[in-house]
Amino acid sequence: MHKRFTIEEHVRWSDIDRAGIIYYGQFLRFFEIAETELFRAVGLSYSEVFDQLDIWLPRVQIHFDFRKPLMLDDLIEVSAYVGRFGSKSLTLRFEVNKKGEADLVAEGHIILACVSRSTFQSVSIPQEIRERLKPYLAA
Repeated sequence: MHKRFTIEEHVRWSDIDRAGIIYYGQFLRFFEIAETELFRAVGLSYSEVFDQLDIWLPRVQIHFDFRKPLMLDDLIEVSAYVGRFGSKSLTLRFEVNKKGEADLVAEGHIILACVSRSTFQSVSIPQEIRERLKPYLAA
């Protein structure tokens, strides 16, 4: 079984809509926090990795599936793992649960392309990223 990186976060006032449930677009914020912290946990802090590896990782696809609503102050767990490595991109998968509950609230994925910082041309995913994230790669 592959590892999953999990963060905890509360649904905040700024996350909800007039109906009192989480606004769907806020899931991207939660995914981004989990992504950033996953990279930090494996020693690839974005504030350093882009300079060291001379790349950017722009998002080229974002997908969500929603199962259940979340309410203000719900404590959630957002799990992140690598769905796949391509030659010039990687897919990160996410699952959201209310803490202590097994049923999925939402799930989704983002595809990150790897590009040169100077030319924005596609380049291969650096081996260092592959190695560091390998424990989080789904089988």
